[in-house]
Amino acid sequence: MEMVQGVAGLGSLRGPVHLAIGVFDGVHPGHRAVIEAALADARADGGSAVVVTFDPHPQAVLRPDSAPRLLTSTAHKLRLIGALGVDHLLVLPFTQELASKEPDPFVRELRAAPDRLGGIIVGHEWSFGRGRSGNLDLLRRLGAELGFNVTGVPEVRAGGAPVSSTRIRTAIASGAIEEAAGLLGRRYSVLGRVAAGDGVARQLGFPTANLHTDREQFPPDGVYAARARIQGGDWLAVVNIGVRPTRAEAGRLRMLEAHLLDFSGNLYDQALEIEFTRLLREERTFPSLDALREQIARDVLDARAAGG
Repeated sequence: MEMVQGVAGLGSLRGPVHLAIGVFDGVHPGHRAVIEAALADARADGGSAVVVTFDPHPQAVLRPDSAPRLLTSTAHKLRLIGALGVDHLLVLPFTQELASKEPDPFVRELRAAPDRLGGIIVGHEWSFGRGRSGNLDLLRRLGAELGFNVTGVPEVRAGGAPVSSTRIRTAIASGAIEEAAGLLGRRYSVLGRVAAGDGVARQLGFPTANLHTDREQFPPDGVYAARARIQGGDWLAVVNIGVRPTRAEAGRLRMLEAHLLDFSGNLYDQALEIEFTRLLREERTFPSLDALREQIARDVLDARAAGG
């Protein structure tokens, strides 16, 4: 997947250029419908499809104190988008300046960059620009004026309601990971980088990878069967989310640590994706490290039984 360098970079692509624009947090079926529509249009006229998204999530800039947790960090989102067969991706830095830009000149800038803009594809309720004053009606008016097609992709529904990032985030936060998987069309996963821990888990005989993520939404505290993916393979895993009450001092930060079954090697500073299979048990305090070790051994057996 080629990263397009700024809006001006659209001019280097084979036209007509078709832009799928959105935040795409989670890359859920509604998002995929927008992206797939752009891919289909590009195939139909021999042009180029470009996914246009934003970093950071707009709400992190517009209301940083109350911005929602992410379903996918930018790095994670790009992985998922790339897996859809997208050839070109443009990540626009989301700043206060971009947020305050009037929608009309923003669209005209997109139109002027390529030799020919074939179309803009968005979700049917997408809004953009200063005060979110830009919408599908404005896009259609400008498309008719400037000579490009506009497609508003209808919502995707499941269980009698629209599939949305908010709905999926709520399911994950409540522990309904199977419901979230049904809405996403894939098991929920988080992507982060492995950092050094305190070494206690290794002393227990179950070394763990401590995962640092970019504000991705975790399920509730507990022990989970999971799959752990790194470059070159994936492994069954036991994942603990919580404050590790048996071995940590009061007030320790909430952490995600994963024990990869049958893995040996150094994971430090590697990108690791954790895909949640099911909850095994709640996190709890044990009377001793020996008791904790015995429980982890049972967790490993349960994770093997859960499979992947």
